[in-house]
Amino acid sequence: MKRISKFLALMLSVLMLMSLLAACGSSDDTQDEQPQENEQDDTQEPQDDASQDGEGEAGTESDLAYVQEQGTLYVGITNFAPMDYKEAGSDEWIGFDADMAKAFADSLGVNIEFQEITWDYKVQELDSKTIDCVWNGMTINDEVTAAMAVSEPYCTNYQVLVYPADRASEFEGLTSLEGLYVAVESGSAGEDAAEALGATTVPVQAQSNTLMEVQSGNSDAAVIDVLMAAEMTGEGTSYADLAYSLNLNEAQGLESEYYGVGFRKGSDLVDAFNEFWAKAVEDGTVLEVATTYGLQDAVILE
Repeated sequence: MKRISKFLALMLSVLMLMSLLAACGSSDDTQDEQPQENEQDDTQEPQDDASQDGEGEAGTESDLAYVQEQGTLYVGITNFAPMDYKEAGSDEWIGFDADMAKAFADSLGVNIEFQEITWDYKVQELDSKTIDCVWNGMTINDEVTAAMAVSEPYCTNYQVLVYPADRASEFEGLTSLEGLYVAVESGSAGEDAAEALGATTVPVQAQSNTLMEVQSGNSDAAVIDVLMAAEMTGEGTSYADLAYSLNLNEAQGLESEYYGVGFRKGSDLVDAFNEFWAKAVEDGTVLEVATTYGLQDAVILE
């Protein structure tokens, strides 16, 4: 009996030792596998971040896709007949630019909303995505092309001097604007032209406001686009007592200007616009709308 008891005790000791060794082995295996699981988690996280960025394979976003996703094209404008304006008693924006902008939005399958902007801050409005394009008789120049992606030219223009009709003899044939207080839209081609010819400029927020400055006598004259001057001054207009002459581009030895539509730098909306415009020229839409607003001689159809 003693031998059997000793044998049983020995066997129990061996079994307990084996159980302890098995437990240690299981713990070590678990510790060895854990880093592998962590490594898999680490490799998955960057993939999740990339998918949340909404970027394409090249790491750039499509402006066209952005506008179509938001469902509305926001167009930056000022009150500028015959390009963007409202008729008395109406809340609807009309004009050559406004009508063509509506057609462009339709081609993209989105709604359109016009936002009146301060011209000096048009680039900031674009970059902050308050607006998606500037479409308002914008003269293409080095400053504009440095800050925006710009469409193909669609209209010609030049700067003119507007003044009281009863003082026409004082202004016709001038080669210098020195000594004159001239109202200009801040940040415009008209401001550049007036300063180049020596005027003391009176900056205002919109070209249409320059005419108010002249009519009220606060400024001697104004420099604005010829397309606006033809539409808003002279007999049968709101400024019947104002007249214009003096091609300031010609006075500076410069060629006529060209209008373009501005988009954010690198925007693929430029290509979408150029394609839309080429089709609208081909099917006669551009000429039809231009004729409605008396711009058939200024619009570019080639």
